[in-house]
Amino acid sequence: MISLLAFRNIVYRPWRSVLLFFGYGVGVAVMIVLLSVGEALLSQAKDEKLVGGGSITVLPQGLDVEVMKTGGVGGLFFSIDHSRFIYRQLLASPRLSPYVTAVAPQIEGRLIYLVKSSGEWHAVRASGEIPSANAKVGAAMKLAAGKWVDDDSDRRWIAPAGAELRHEIDHFHVLPDSAANAESWAEWHYFNVLSSDRMRWAFISFIVAGDVRTTKWGGSITITLRDEANGGRSRKFVAYVPRQEVRYSTTDANLTIGRSQVTVNGDGSYAVQATAREEKGSGTVRVKLVVTPAPGAYFPGASLSTGKFISGYTVPALRASATGDICVGGKCERFDGAQSYHDHNWGVWRGVTWDWGAARAGSYTILYGRVLGPDQQGRETPLLVYLVDSLGFRAVFRPTRVSYDDSREITVDGRGVRVPSRAVFADAHGGDTLRVELSIEDAIGTDTRRQSLGTSDERGDPTGASGGKPYFIQMKGTARISGRVGGAGVNGAGTGFFETYR
Repeated sequence: MISLLAFRNIVYRPWRSVLLFFGYGVGVAVMIVLLSVGEALLSQAKDEKLVGGGSITVLPQGLDVEVMKTGGVGGLFFSIDHSRFIYRQLLASPRLSPYVTAVAPQIEGRLIYLVKSSGEWHAVRASGEIPSANAKVGAAMKLAAGKWVDDDSDRRWIAPAGAELRHEIDHFHVLPDSAANAESWAEWHYFNVLSSDRMRWAFISFIVAGDVRTTKWGGSITITLRDEANGGRSRKFVAYVPRQEVRYSTTDANLTIGRSQVTVNGDGSYAVQATAREEKGSGTVRVKLVVTPAPGAYFPGASLSTGKFISGYTVPALRASATGDICVGGKCERFDGAQSYHDHNWGVWRGVTWDWGAARAGSYTILYGRVLGPDQQGRETPLLVYLVDSLGFRAVFRPTRVSYDDSREITVDGRGVRVPSRAVFADAHGGDTLRVELSIEDAIGTDTRRQSLGTSDERGDPTGASGGKPYFIQMKGTARISGRVGGAGVNGAGTGFFETYR
């Protein structure tokens, strides 16, 4: 009876029946698709190569997840550059603590080769994690036996002590075999300190220069004392030390050059002791300072390589305070919590120029710079502007150019040189903006053509003129910043030091 009624209903209203059948078929098809998608999602969620725990997975930019899963060529050697910095200053930073409960760094299924003492090779797949962090994001490893807990290297990766962090980012480097002009290789610790009235300051450099693979290298100390109030007087002190009296390390930041040394204390502060004789005088300078970095105010470092040109740079103490004495003869100046700064440079320096500056701006601190190698002279290369506040890293900007107003004139070796009196650069990306205005209060210049290897001035090119701009200009002045970052206003002003070439 039911079959007869259904057949007669179809014959009586055929078009309505067709429409009902079509709708029912579409509904069934949609349900099949949804079930298939759900099954695929469940399968991927169970995939051992995708399981990471937590709610968000952070991967290297441009990485195809399917390539990572299947082990394609593009997924063999992927990595996240400066992953420790990203963990400490971004993902697990106090700034994001209201939104991020836990963060876990992980490496899954990387190809490595195990070499036995007999010389036999084995290809194995390895993974890496920090046990306590993985447990916090719900991805703890299931153990069949034994225990899986953090060791000391895990602790250093997540939360290094003060000295451990400085050694990690501030150690010395090996001169690469590919480097051109290896005789111009130089690496140095640089410090500056400013008096409380902003009228006197010191530039202090501990330099290792020359091809350290040969016997033609050594160390030097260069200290420049500047007194803006006393007619802009500069006094330069130097000490040259043979290589036998130089100690540096590729695993720590401690450096000894003769009787002068930089030592990292347990809390991450720097004990800076230096002695040098006046270059054009009879005075002797003695420096004894403790430079203490502000928490989180550091730049993790960058290394540039274009062909055979190599340049590296890190700032372990972008915002710091200095306490101690600088004495010339029997007269000493005392510094108590004075504004200070420390960076570390390495590379080959023939034909190299740069724009650089670091300044406090109220509660903010800015770092900007660009390096031009021999093949880049005359090009308009964007600046890198790095902004930090009391919580550490805040933002990065890339202004396309810096506009200088060269309306100031100084005298270098009896010749007038036009130098900046003002500089401006700005950038915007998304809703974030930043404008930086520099007002130059004092400037000194060095003719790099008068230098030779092993007698490099503070941060200057040690091997002669660079790109038609032979004058290395060091400036002191004020920086004023304005803009918006993360929806909040950014404003501040303060003192800093800046460099360029003319």
